[in-house]
Amino acid sequence: MSTARLHHQQQGVPSSHGVSGGGGGSSAAGAAAVDRTPFVGHRIPDEVKKMITLISGLDRSVFRLLLTATVSALEGKEVNVKELQERTKQTEETICVMISGLYRLLQLALRSTQKSEIINEDLKELKISDDFSMDIINAVTGQRRPFLLKHALVDAVHLNRLESLKWRVDVGISTSVLNRLLEPSVHMEMILTDGSIHHIEVPMQKFHELRYNVAHVLKEIEGLENRSILKIQD
Repeated sequence: MSTARLHHQQQGVPSSHGVSGGGGGSSAAGAAAVDRTPFVGHRIPDEVKKMITLISGLDRSVFRLLLTATVSALEGKEVNVKELQERTKQTEETICVMISGLYRLLQLALRSTQKSEIINEDLKELKISDDFSMDIINAVTGQRRPFLLKHALVDAVHLNRLESLKWRVDVGISTSVLNRLLEPSVHMEMILTDGSIHHIEVPMQKFHELRYNVAHVLKEIEGLENRSILKIQD
């Protein structure tokens, strides 16, 4: 009998697994959440972490005062910290930490391509209350979004882009060592968006290596883009 019970328990493992699988909806939702990057990134900025801890015990009216001040800061206006101290009854240091965190959070939300529903889910994952999340969503999706977005992108890192490219093939007839060389080389002139001009001259063999490596990198990028984890979820 004991053997039969043991055998029954071992067979019960799949049924137990089936029970947990019964919550397939939540499992699928968890898988979907993993397949995209939160708008704050996989690593939450330190200033956002500190801010979340401090706002957890605030009244909504106080939070709205801080959020309004943060939006003003995003618009390039000066924040009157002393006035906020009087109205919120918070210390100067606490106010600065909360506004710094909110500023960073709003920047990330404005730069995100995710829909407001997805951003709201991410805010819940950050343990931000529903009321505060609603206020944040309203701040980044309201009529002033284009204006705020313009300021939010000011601090973003921009790299120079290729403005134009000229090229030609030169053939070296001879060198100081060889009287007859006849070796072709590719000469490229690149003009970047900042106006800088760069000249590159490479032998044909190196040019073919460059062409191959660029094609290889583009293929790798295409493979990465086809992975579901990098696709933007609707």
